[in-house]
Amino acid sequence: MSPAPPSGTPSDEPRQQPQPQRTVHIGSVTGSAFAVGDHNTVTQHQHAGPAGEAQAELLQAVRELRADLARFVTSDATEVLDAELVSVADEIETSGAAEPGRLARLQQALTAAGTVTGTLASGVAVAEALRALLGG
Repeated sequence: MSPAPPSGTPSDEPRQQPQPQRTVHIGSVTGSAFAVGDHNTVTQHQHAGPAGEAQAELLQAVRELRADLARFVTSDATEVLDAELVSVADEIETSGAAEPGRLARLQQALTAAGTVTGTLASGVAVAEALRALLGG
């Protein structure tokens, strides 16, 4: 039996080295897909975005009106309006433009909820954007 090595003397047992810390920093990425690390899957979703300035203005106004509506007590009219706002936003984001039929339904829902939306700047902005797109 051999005596234990004195303290401070290397032993025959291998020492485990600490794993290096790996850090990845990604700033802004547009129009690309990538993966970092082992065994990853990359899924890329591309959306068209607004086709023109009028659609972009409507999309922005729709987002603002939805945020404003969240501060109010919901009613049947505001629930229908919110559903139409979501539909219009989704259509603009995926295909680039909302179809005239969907815009007309949004205009009807906006009119039905007029007591709430008529006092909101965002409601007025949506109404003006719809008039520009529907020509009326």
